[in-house]
Amino acid sequence: MQAALWLLSLLVAGSTLVAAGFEGWRRRDRRALLGVVPLAIGVAGLGIRAAGFQGAEEIAIAGLALALGGMALRRERSLAPSASGDDERLIGLAKAVETMQLGVTITDVSGRILYTNPADAAMHGYKPEEVIGKDVRIYAPAGSAQPLAPEQLAELRSWQRDTVNLRKDGSTFPVHLTSDVIRGRDGSVIGVVTTCEDITARKRAEEALRESEERYALAARGANDGLWDWNLKTGEIYYSPRWKEMLGYSEEEIGGSPEEWFSRVHPEDLPGLQAELNAHKDGRTGHFEHEHRLRHKDGSYRWMLVRGIAVRDSQGAAYRMAGSLTDITERKETEARLMYDALHDPLTGLPNRAFFLTLLDRSIRRTKRRRDYLFAVLFIDLDRFKLVNDSLGHGVGDQLLVELARRLKSCLRPGDVVARLGGDEFTVLLDDIRDASDATRVAERILNELQAPFNLGGHEAFTTASIGIALSTGGHELPEYVLRDADTAMYRAKARGKARYEMFDEAMHARAVAQLKLETDLRRALTRNEFRVQYQPIIELASGMISGFEALVRWEHPERGLVPPGEFIPIAEETGLVVPIGRFVLETACRQTAEWQRKYPAYRDLSISVNLSVRHFQRPDLVEQIMEVLEVTGLPPRSLRLEITESVLMDDPETNRETIRALRQRGVQVQIDDFGTGYSSLSYLQRFSVDTLKIDRSFISGGGTWDIVQTIVGLARDLGVDVIAEGVETEEQSRRLRALQCHRAQGYLFREPVDAETAERMLAAQWRSRVSTAERRPSVG
Repeated sequence: MQAALWLLSLLVAGSTLVAAGFEGWRRRDRRALLGVVPLAIGVAGLGIRAAGFQGAEEIAIAGLALALGGMALRRERSLAPSASGDDERLIGLAKAVETMQLGVTITDVSGRILYTNPADAAMHGYKPEEVIGKDVRIYAPAGSAQPLAPEQLAELRSWQRDTVNLRKDGSTFPVHLTSDVIRGRDGSVIGVVTTCEDITARKRAEEALRESEERYALAARGANDGLWDWNLKTGEIYYSPRWKEMLGYSEEEIGGSPEEWFSRVHPEDLPGLQAELNAHKDGRTGHFEHEHRLRHKDGSYRWMLVRGIAVRDSQGAAYRMAGSLTDITERKETEARLMYDALHDPLTGLPNRAFFLTLLDRSIRRTKRRRDYLFAVLFIDLDRFKLVNDSLGHGVGDQLLVELARRLKSCLRPGDVVARLGGDEFTVLLDDIRDASDATRVAERILNELQAPFNLGGHEAFTTASIGIALSTGGHELPEYVLRDADTAMYRAKARGKARYEMFDEAMHARAVAQLKLETDLRRALTRNEFRVQYQPIIELASGMISGFEALVRWEHPERGLVPPGEFIPIAEETGLVVPIGRFVLETACRQTAEWQRKYPAYRDLSISVNLSVRHFQRPDLVEQIMEVLEVTGLPPRSLRLEITESVLMDDPETNRETIRALRQRGVQVQIDDFGTGYSSLSYLQRFSVDTLKIDRSFISGGGTWDIVQTIVGLARDLGVDVIAEGVETEEQSRRLRALQCHRAQGYLFREPVDAETAERMLAAQWRSRVSTAERRPSVG
């Protein structure tokens, strides 16, 4: 009751003072206006506060009234010499209003500004005295605001709104306004107190947040990746719609628990995923990343790449994780295909060399752990596979390889491996065998399997294979060494007749090392001029005179001395070095013969025979090369006899026939070496126009073969072809040849191959003998 009376008396006093204030406004008494009205409001505010009203609106009005009352008392103090304690408190409140950043404005019921604090005026670009008495709509953009009518204000107590205010310079800014109605003693509205807050920063933050949320929403909807957000405190995970869609589920089919994720992880991948998650949550890794398989709704597994990062508190503890999920199934399948292609032969589907060496290395390491463990490697090479390609085409050759791969696999146990190294070379790894006999049985099984014909697209073909076997008992450290030994044994099988197998031993390795050294030395011999040309005389059997020489190459090794041709010529043939060696012999022999012809006029018809290898003879520029040598050395073409074997001749008959024809047209003679040991027949002698047949030494030295020699001599006579017998070593052989009317021969009976100086001395001696004989001959007449 006391509080009510106190409030009533204050309100009456306040109303009286307010009325006096408005009367001052009417009289343009600015001092009365600025003093009395705020004082009245302050008194009213004190009354309201004292009465115990604690509502939000009442408290706001009370606060403002107190502040304004304090300001009024401050102004009245300039008229009165003293002030009470309450006055001091009110003055302090007034200062607070004057200095606060929140704008405060009081208007009458018509919207005229009665008071504004510096913050509100500055906010709009004015000074306080510039706006007092002005219509409050100077703060509003044109046409955007209308003052409330008194009857509208009568129905209000307080209201708030966000709007846009106008500055003095014409610019606008967003504000939050809170207005409270001030009522008189009779309850009628006498004014409005409005606080104004510049919310530009808030609006910008809200706009930035809105744009960020829009971007996130757009990214989440448009991203190909699924998104997840894990609240580590509550254990809930948000899965984006795309995350669920990637696994074939709709929005409603997957909840927000971690089990929705982890229960679908492939069992083999789950431990790794959990380990990576824990490592990142514990702060041991900077970010979280893992590849694992997730079960799709259709039951299949898809490869996923998950990435994420944790949010940590001030103590470094993770309380949230978020990240993405990317479907990498296609990439994984591509990687698997590439890996398969990298390790398998595309034609047969068998493991390739790289994969085979990996498996072989694993077996070698196993021998280090188990003393009783034994394995074997079989190196398989088809015999005369080139003939199939050349005759039936590479397509048929590929069919043969595919069928061969199938047959090889049928000969093996489930744990064994067959691989294709390339071309027609295959290898087999026999794992965990008991002894060498297990390997030889497999080799025999393969050879038997190859005896059956291959039906290749309507063509029936036969093939055999040479097989080399290497056992793990050799103590190999590297897989390449095992493969090398098996390859060495395979070459031994080929050298011994093909269609067979050979077991590797250390002697083979020693021979292989020696052959490799010989090949290396052979390559150096060309640059070091270690080759020598020797000359074996060809004798006219009737007169015993030298009619020509055969040029034979010799290798004068700096350490081994003279190396027999049979030892290095096969290597030269295999490596292709025989071509430059043959060119050296040809040029040296032609130059030497031309020199002898010039030095001894009686030997103008002296001939030189030079052997041509198959590689040399098949060169497309052979004819041009021969003519170039003859021109450079000055030897007449008729003095050069090129020797080729029957096997060389029949390797490519049509091309070789044209080559021989071109050489003979230019005056060069062609003779067949080792005649009778190859394809001897009348048909090919008629096809190839040659000048000479050289009877192989095996018919001269062999017993019971003189009938063959007689047949060859007779055949040559009938064809109008010269004959030379090789390998004559006894007087009996010479006599028989003369009796058979074989005109020329060579062999150790007459002279072994000699160097150029010795050969020249032989020519000089024979020339002097001829001159001496001519001088002793009596003159006629």
